[in-house]
Amino acid sequence: MPAVPPKPAAEPLDPLRWGPTFPEAARGTLDDAQLRTNLRRATRTIRDKRLAVTAELPDWEALRDAGAAIKADAMDRLPELLEQLEANVTAHGGTVHWARDAAEANRIVTGLVRAAGAREVVKVKSMATQEIGLNEHLEAEGITAHETDLAELIVQLAGDRPSHILVPAIHRNRDEIRDVFRSQMPGVPDRLTNEPAALAMAAREHLRALFLRADVAISGANLAIAETGTVAVVESEGNGRMCLTLPRTLVTVMGIEKVLPTFRDLEVFLQLLPRSSTGERMNPYTTTWTGVTPGDGPQEFHLVLLDNGRTRALADDVGRQALHCIRCSACLNVCPVYERTGGHAYGSVYPGPIGAILTPQLLGLDDADAATASLPFASTLCGACYDACPVKIDIPTALVHLRDRALHDGGPRRPTAAGAAMGAAAVVLSSGRRFRWALRGAALAGRLLGGRRVRRLPWPGSLWTASRDLPALPARSFRGAWAARVARVSRATRDTPAAPDGRDPRSGERSPGTDGRGRP
Repeated sequence: MPAVPPKPAAEPLDPLRWGPTFPEAARGTLDDAQLRTNLRRATRTIRDKRLAVTAELPDWEALRDAGAAIKADAMDRLPELLEQLEANVTAHGGTVHWARDAAEANRIVTGLVRAAGAREVVKVKSMATQEIGLNEHLEAEGITAHETDLAELIVQLAGDRPSHILVPAIHRNRDEIRDVFRSQMPGVPDRLTNEPAALAMAAREHLRALFLRADVAISGANLAIAETGTVAVVESEGNGRMCLTLPRTLVTVMGIEKVLPTFRDLEVFLQLLPRSSTGERMNPYTTTWTGVTPGDGPQEFHLVLLDNGRTRALADDVGRQALHCIRCSACLNVCPVYERTGGHAYGSVYPGPIGAILTPQLLGLDDADAATASLPFASTLCGACYDACPVKIDIPTALVHLRDRALHDGGPRRPTAAGAAMGAAAVVLSSGRRFRWALRGAALAGRLLGGRRVRRLPWPGSLWTASRDLPALPARSFRGAWAARVARVSRATRDTPAAPDGRDPRSGERSPGTDGRGRP
């Protein structure tokens, strides 16, 4: 067992959605002060770097527009582009497999590994294989999968689940990682320190032996080009380059939304992705390959195209934006909710704002359970995720849309506290007279409270104050303050004698309707 407990403590049955509702899970993670410290330090570092490198580009907004337009075009022509991709991969010696769901994808990959005669595989970081629970399936079939990305390796050795799209071990600090390595990594000395260089060298030595003996590698894909049949993986550590070039057989599992129309489109995304994800001008390793090349690199290449709910998301005119995601995690790093609750509270391999709109659509909201339906509500709708997204996914609008579907689809409206509050607000806001009386009531309450915050309210107000204070109410509404100001100015004007020539004594302008001598 590792020296530090796994997070979450229990192994989930489905990596796409596990655990209780988001509010219930968030209450538990909010109590973990160490987790919040780790997240705050890591996310602020990454987003400061992102802001610095994106500010260097005068055409950053134009790049975002171009990325959004390319992804929208690709989604509009998805069937056509996938068929073109298949034809070009096949023409260059690769084999394309189609998987409708996680079970079919796992079955295909397991068959390919067995056909290669392998009992262990090396893996490049891949959200698609996490989504389908490939590691767990291979283990059940007697095949060992070794993660080679450093953060993924930490998560695997600790028995954790990833809590961030780009930095899966963001919830661990260096001391915890050192303890995991000491207890779980063969050959690591007890004197291993928590210095980043020492930890990286220990992982490097461990992984080298795996790279050299593995016959099969499994990867995901950042992008795939329909025009040429080219697949691309973008990474920072070089482990991907080792996996993609050394083993004899390469199996790539890719969500169908990763396809792009032309090779030229890479120009846009190879600028957007590294700047938005790690705050780098260019990632250290970009590997592209087209089928197989005799005598160079893997001699067998299999591309598994994974649906697993994506065509269902594509059918939603608003929610389909989630399929534009390039997995940069910029939205996670600016989200105030994610920074405080961490990724495990979302109960999915896709945490944060993008996970809140992607997971419910992959699983379907029509017959979703309460836990899945709670995800679109895991946001303050502040809009920071939209500002940070390199392909301008309008996450706040999609969240509101999915909230409406979660509450109203599939039958009559279900009574909820939020629905009751919105109904009461609609009654007040739809009438000017009622709104004025509500403001007067709030102002009266503010004077009675003397500017103090309210920390506890009776039900249903307790649903709000259970997790946050009610801000201090002002003693006077804006309308009241404005009316008082107008009255004060009118009195001052009335009490100030006019100049003999009819000019206003404060502005110097002539009063309208006078003849210049103060006479009408």
